[in-house]
Amino acid sequence: MSLIQHLINGELVDDSGRSADVYNPSTGQVIHQVPLASRETIQRAIDSAKAAFPAWRNTPAAKRAQVMFRFKQLLEQNEARISQLISEEHGKTLEDAAGELKRGIENVEYACSAPEILKGEYSRNVGPNIDAWSDFQPLGVVAGITPFNFPAMVPLWMYPLAIVCGNCFILKPSERDPSSTLLIAQLLQEAGLPKGVLSVVHGDKGAVDALIQAPEVKALSFVGSTPIAEYIYSEATKRGKRVQALGGAKNHAVLMPDADLDNAVSALMGAAYGSCGERCMAISVAVCVGDQVADALIAKLVPQVKALKIGAGTSCGLDMGPLVTGQARDKVSGYIEDGVAAGAELVVDGRGLSVAGHEEGFFLGGSLFDRVTPEMRIYKEEIFGPVLCVVRVDSLEAAMQLINDHEYGNGTCIFTRDGEAARLFCDEIEVGMVGVNVPLPVPVAYHSFGGWKRSLFGDLHAYGPDGVRFYTRRKAITQRWPQRASHEASQFAFPSL
Repeated sequence: MSLIQHLINGELVDDSGRSADVYNPSTGQVIHQVPLASRETIQRAIDSAKAAFPAWRNTPAAKRAQVMFRFKQLLEQNEARISQLISEEHGKTLEDAAGELKRGIENVEYACSAPEILKGEYSRNVGPNIDAWSDFQPLGVVAGITPFNFPAMVPLWMYPLAIVCGNCFILKPSERDPSSTLLIAQLLQEAGLPKGVLSVVHGDKGAVDALIQAPEVKALSFVGSTPIAEYIYSEATKRGKRVQALGGAKNHAVLMPDADLDNAVSALMGAAYGSCGERCMAISVAVCVGDQVADALIAKLVPQVKALKIGAGTSCGLDMGPLVTGQARDKVSGYIEDGVAAGAELVVDGRGLSVAGHEEGFFLGGSLFDRVTPEMRIYKEEIFGPVLCVVRVDSLEAAMQLINDHEYGNGTCIFTRDGEAARLFCDEIEVGMVGVNVPLPVPVAYHSFGGWKRSLFGDLHAYGPDGVRFYTRRKAITQRWPQRASHEASQFAFPSL
């Protein structure tokens, strides 16, 4: 059994303290140990970042971008190796792992445009012999705390952009599936990143608190559950740090009577059951406008949910692998039991699934509920598993009210052929990311990702233009060179043109 190590100042480090088990979810077996960083280890990473910052911030943006160009190439060359590691520790299928990596690479591509996105603004002669310009300057040492469900993509939302903006970055990935994250960081070092600019430290709440409390850390990015997002936002902002903390979700898909139902069903199958529903953008509620739509949807979904191909994630041709841990599987099973007890109609029950040759794996089949109501726990809370709930309403207005009343506002979508309905939905829905006939409206890298309400704590979304703003401070400079022969009297009024 191998020990996964920290990456600090360009070197692999083991602090020989506490450790945690890393499982292969397909077998249920422990395959690695991961160290849980002490405060001393966290401080060591902070010190190396602080030491590296002066030289890195003064490195031309074009040279920082060249590192990212080489990094992108190395990621593409190592796609199969990275995908294998993701699948072995997370459980998602190889195809899903490869798709995750590709979406992460998009953010590296955006970071390659550093000379363009970091250009300031210049105005000549804003007053007599006065020029003005603005500049984007790095914050210093910044940190990211990332979740288990996207061990490659979510870190790539953060540190490529932070680094090309001139910052030094400390990453605390999930301790459940850290191997792919560590490998990717090592590839960035191979691409020519100087020592200390990126460190990877593994850990639990102790490591998170150490990053929050360290005065040298100027900003924190987080993706995970809402309770932890709220905790990090509260604790870090009261220490004067900049924070973007992305939390939980309960994403609704609205199906109108005129929807292309066959295409909507195909979209819902992937959006609800892909990666076992362990996605913050997963569709977990289908809101059907009218009983006729709901009945037709259920009739088409049932055989497809029952026919899901489920097995070890590293096998080919599968729809789903296992959940990440036994605790996650049991938690989702508990939600299913709760839904039945609350009176929802369990149309397909995914519990009790056994995969031949992998009987100890953390498997759960797809489940489908009908006639779910807003007061039920399976409707209100994020299940984070392969469970789709069908809710019936009488109108688009009722569907929108349902969504707007929910505490989360991460993602949503509508299936319709009606442009008027789609426009009304996009304009009036209180959700940060909206799809029209698109079930997973995850923005491309040159836009920004983020929800509303209790799905996001902070003012700026992740990656894209908001990411540049988050990882930099704007400095405005006003400069005057008066003519030598002139002499002006003092002005005591507030300056104006």
